[in-house]
Amino acid sequence: MSKRIGMEIALAVAEAAALCRPDVVAAYPITPNTHIPEHLAEIVAEGHLDCEYLPVESEHSALSACTGACAAGARVYTATSSQGLLYMYEIIPIVPAMRLPVVMALGNRAISGPINIWNDHSDIMCVRDLGWISLFAANGQEAVDMTIQAFKIAEDHDVMLPILCNLDGFQLTHVVESMLMPDQEEVDKFLPPRKPYAAVHPDNIVSMGTLGLPEIYTEARMAMNEALMNSKKTIYKVWKEWEQAFGRKYEPISSYKGEDADVLMLTMGSMGETASIAVDQLRGEGFKAGMLNMKLFRPFPADELRAAVKGAKVLIVTDRAIMCGGEIAPVCAEVRAALYDEPVRPAIVNEIIGLGGRDVRVEDFVKMFKKAASADKVKPEKAFEIYGVRSS
Repeated sequence: MSKRIGMEIALAVAEAAALCRPDVVAAYPITPNTHIPEHLAEIVAEGHLDCEYLPVESEHSALSACTGACAAGARVYTATSSQGLLYMYEIIPIVPAMRLPVVMALGNRAISGPINIWNDHSDIMCVRDLGWISLFAANGQEAVDMTIQAFKIAEDHDVMLPILCNLDGFQLTHVVESMLMPDQEEVDKFLPPRKPYAAVHPDNIVSMGTLGLPEIYTEARMAMNEALMNSKKTIYKVWKEWEQAFGRKYEPISSYKGEDADVLMLTMGSMGETASIAVDQLRGEGFKAGMLNMKLFRPFPADELRAAVKGAKVLIVTDRAIMCGGEIAPVCAEVRAALYDEPVRPAIVNEIIGLGGRDVRVEDFVKMFKKAASADKVKPEKAFEIYGVRSS
């Protein structure tokens, strides 16, 4: 039976990963995600998890080891952040191309330079188009739940794709929260052992990762993209099963007081909970504010977004990364594309917030709402604003 615990979220994610009985964990520690592989190492060393734990010499080796083990039929897990993710970059697109269900925790952190260890979403935006399913947790409970859900989604034979479980660095990884932690019996009932569709074995010779000549490369990439787009069906199915088993509902875009809102704000990750306090404050003033929190970033939930913003006059899209040299920021670009053909759509305002871990407070969100309120009547001067930039 699930037990309520108070624990640092990174440690709770490691506990949740251990409940999934991974066969191989390969990792190289990097701030702010160090505590996940460290705690998994402790769990293995203490004999609580029968697992091959590989303390490799780099993040590139960590994902390479996970790729090989997964190809051999193992259930695998790893964790990284920022520069570590970039060090894995050579291997990142190979994993979905080989249809390998690797699960990785990404403690979102700003990328260098300048060197910065605090939170934003610039790391995930560097790999958003490389074929991985991408989930975003807003709090510790979601980080725990999504870790367990990820294995079932990834390993489904209709999916067979890797998953990134995003949790904001420090703002989630190092925060102690109250969470419900499933027990081993509950997880075993929800998540059966992995049954690989195909695996490398001397008794059953298969080829994986072979050369893609021009005659097949286009079709191979199309097939991978189709698999990613079709994975939404399985994600929905697994989330429904989770709700039935544990009573917690998941959907690609959750809404907080958004049904009758004139001005909506779209967030991803932990800042949505701060923004929701601003919504409550504004509602108390008679301002019809609402908030959307995106939990599924890849495949992008375009249909769900269109349904969620119907009736709103203004949509504020918050980004935690810059699209250098682009007209707008990454998430807003996706949103604009999804709404482009809609005959009636809200005016879109793009706010880039919290870069490199800069605080964004309740009063900041209130200011953003109030500033955007007339965007449906008066077009903003700039395509996007980097909120809070100092002028000197």
